[in-house]
Amino acid sequence: MNNSDYNKAEDAVNNAENKLKNAATDAKWKINDLADKARDYINEKRSNDQEASQEDWLERVKANISDAWEDIKDKADDAWEKTKDAAEDVKAEWNKKTN
Repeated sequence: MNNSDYNKAEDAVNNAENKLKNAATDAKWKINDLADKARDYINEKRSNDQEASQEDWLERVKANISDAWEDIKDKADDAWEKTKDAAEDVKAEWNKKTN
């Protein structure tokens, strides 16, 4: 098996790693955004002379967080498939060369 096959596999793993890092960074930004929205929610309730409740806030979060989870899940699934495909390609090449 030649080095280009290993390089392709390594590139696929590096790409998968980068996609997962980007997904984590996106999640971090979404968490920071969520904290800002929590402050806005509390201020909104305060300005309307209403009581902010954890249950009400969590319902809002639940609706928004599912979108963030889907984004992360899609990127992780894509990274998994690309890494798995690259590993299978390397294994097939290895089997061709050794059998």
